[in-house]
Amino acid sequence: TMDQWRTILDLCKRKSHLPFFDNAYQGFASGNLRQDSSAVRLFADAGIDMLISQSFAKNMGLYGERVGALSVVFADAAQAAPIRSQLKAIIRAMYSSPPSFGAKVAAKILNDPALFADWEGELTAMSGRILKMRQLLRDALIANGTPGNWDHIVSQIGMFSYTGLTKEQVTYLREQHHVYMTSNGRVSMAGLTTSTVQRFADAVKDAILNVPSTSKL
Repeated sequence: TMDQWRTILDLCKRKSHLPFFDNAYQGFASGNLRQDSSAVRLFADAGIDMLISQSFAKNMGLYGERVGALSVVFADAAQAAPIRSQLKAIIRAMYSSPPSFGAKVAAKILNDPALFADWEGELTAMSGRILKMRQLLRDALIANGTPGNWDHIVSQIGMFSYTGLTKEQVTYLREQHHVYMTSNGRVSMAGLTTSTVQRFADAVKDAILNVPSTSKL
């Protein structure tokens, strides 16, 4: 919540921390770019020094291009030159001259009001579809009698969801149902569709019943 972010902000101020925000899915949580960056804006308005990384890989459909940006915010303008110098040295060693195609696509969208409006509409549609998949999955797990409380599926936000499944249950899903996710139970909600959500829910039920866990789901 924003109250919790204000508490974190106060802590960063007291301890002179330099926060680093990783804003990788802006627009995928709520469908609203400003709302998804509200914590970053809170820190910026407070005048605190910080770093912000952004990715346009997912929210612009440029995954293969790996397009992003690093913003460094400091109150002292005199720090700009040495910070830029250090960043250039790091970049030179890591990738030197990156491909420009994806960056040009992102820049075109960000600087064209009509394209930007289209992009915002697409983000709203995509985030809405993900929210719908969350609701359908939670409802399907309840309807088929899968043991456990599945409210966390709809209380979480964004592209991914932590299911609460164990590593052994994830392995069972992969080997018995050809359902794939990371070993910690993290699944892509964007990968579900209205035609596959029931199959996934039934597979999860099978895994839980056949590979019992002592952890609380």
